[in-house]
Amino acid sequence: MIRTQHVAAPPAPTTAEVAALMDLLTGHRPRVETITLGHGRDAASAAAARFFARAWLARGGQILTVVSWPEEAASWLRQATRFAAGDPDAWVVAGAAPGWAQMSRRLRHSTTWDPARTFAFASIGSAETVRLAGPGTLDGLRGAAAYGGTWRISRHSITHVGPDMP
Repeated sequence: MIRTQHVAAPPAPTTAEVAALMDLLTGHRPRVETITLGHGRDAASAAAARFFARAWLARGGQILTVVSWPEEAASWLRQATRFAAGDPDAWVVAGAAPGWAQMSRRLRHSTTWDPARTFAFASIGSAETVRLAGPGTLDGLRGAAAYGGTWRISRHSITHVGPDMP
């Protein structure tokens, strides 16, 4: 388990970030209509999830369930089981690196969750998240950057794609 003294809350999502995340989901094939939404329990991650949920529902999407997880837990099994249930078209996540890394490790070891069907906010798209989760755990995960670009994790590294960072 990753022990933390204090985990800095992720920044609030930007309009460009949410737009890029929506573009990733709506441009994905096969078409994404149902999602499971997950987030860390810090205020910024919960607010990002609520903001995204409103936008997703406004475009006609469905949310099967919303699951939150703590930054520290004994195993994350209960949260992981709820998160992976229901066979959504995709999963969408917001949170800080330490909590998501532990949650994703539990998901990979205990459920049928697939990171290639998962889309995330900028706070997840960092080298720290990849390092904490461990080799192969997040391969295929993609998301939006705060400046409106996108990123993808593969082979234990993260690649960012335009537009140019400000």
